[in-house]
Amino acid sequence: MGDQKKLGLFSLIAIVIGSMIGGGAFNLASDISSGAYAGAVIIGWVITGIGIIALGLCFQNLSMRRSDLDGGIYSYAKAGFGSFLGFNSAFGYWLSAWLGNVAYATLLFSSIGYFIPGFDGGQNIASIIGASVMLWIVHALVLRGVHSAALVNLVTTIAKLIPVFLFIIIMIFAFHAKTFTANFWGPDGAAFHFSDVAGQVKSTMLVTLWVFIGVEGAVVLSGRAEKRKDIGKATVIGLIGTLAIYILISLLSLGVMSQAELAGLKNPSMGYLLEHVVGKWGAVVINLGLIVSVLGAWLGWTILASEIPYVAGKDGVFPSWFAKENKNHAPVHSLWLTNGLIQLFLITLLFTDRAYQFAYSMASSAILIPYLFSALYQLKLAVTGQYYKVGEKRLKDIILGAVASIYAVWLVYAAGLDYLLLTMVLYAPGILIFIGVQKEHHLRKFFSRSELLEACLIAILALWALVSLMTGSIKI
Repeated sequence: MGDQKKLGLFSLIAIVIGSMIGGGAFNLASDISSGAYAGAVIIGWVITGIGIIALGLCFQNLSMRRSDLDGGIYSYAKAGFGSFLGFNSAFGYWLSAWLGNVAYATLLFSSIGYFIPGFDGGQNIASIIGASVMLWIVHALVLRGVHSAALVNLVTTIAKLIPVFLFIIIMIFAFHAKTFTANFWGPDGAAFHFSDVAGQVKSTMLVTLWVFIGVEGAVVLSGRAEKRKDIGKATVIGLIGTLAIYILISLLSLGVMSQAELAGLKNPSMGYLLEHVVGKWGAVVINLGLIVSVLGAWLGWTILASEIPYVAGKDGVFPSWFAKENKNHAPVHSLWLTNGLIQLFLITLLFTDRAYQFAYSMASSAILIPYLFSALYQLKLAVTGQYYKVGEKRLKDIILGAVASIYAVWLVYAAGLDYLLLTMVLYAPGILIFIGVQKEHHLRKFFSRSELLEACLIAILALWALVSLMTGSIKI
């Protein structure tokens, strides 16, 4: 590991931005408008902005205060709350990463379908075959080494931002205040009603979380950073820039088309919205940009998805099998298993007519546990003063940890019971993997009393979800 190339500031910023600005940005206009009108969208962005900035600053603070923890997002949960929650944070983050790649595959071939009708919709047999080929091309690239893949990610991040900025500039000139303010709180000029608006705001939360997944990208790769201080810089720079881009995309769109029109657009909605304003060339540019964007995000998330089990395997949280590297220092075992699971889940695209929305909602739900316990660890350190100098002021960090924790709890509520239960079905097999790790370390007692209760709760919720699926009360 000593002779491997390290990642500089620009590569880390590109990984953060490249991981966040993937397919979600190109479908944000319709996704966020599908259940909310302009007023609720603004409130949703205020909540998301405060919460996600607090969370990003938590990652920045923890990366500096606990520079010994190279696993980042999962190692914070382990350090603060024990082995089982640490394992589940790693496991949940891994689930979210590769489920996100399933969503990217759907959106990629939906975009290619604009040019080649055989891929129309992104979830037919031709799309699954195409996505499978792309999956293993990315796999081969990452096997050449994380540094090589990060360089490609830097190039694709720059390339994808060009059509996004073009869209924003054109939307500024096409924006109409009357369109934006019509039906501001609801249909037919409805007045503000708290319960209605609260429901609309809640509907935006998984969408806004989905487009921000990746804010922790530099932290996850902290062990490969050239300079430790670059991790926090990359996180904050990438986060603020991306937040501004997302707010402009969603609000400007509501000044060009009505909420109902936006909600009815096909994937990727940014392309069809630009086509509405400037003609067919607009959709061509956006769809080409989306293809580059998703390929870059797919690559970035393949790096992150394989890195978490690899680091966790080295740290004894996952089985040691995951810690195997090839000659290029790529996490070879982790990568093979991750992409093998993605390949299996690509088949599910045939069984739901909302494959992209389902995949990104599951990915967003799966990452809630890692985000929540990272925020809680920030709060715990600030309150106790652990890893702080004697007399060092902690009030700002206490507020930061509290805000991020409240935001993460709110997201669990906003996600809804159905997605929480379905996510537990994916978490449940992790209990057996955790027991295997304990056996590997020759521990006679697999769980503490509190951990046993946590494992039983996951198993009960997973069973509840399976019964609900069979009875039809939960539909995929």
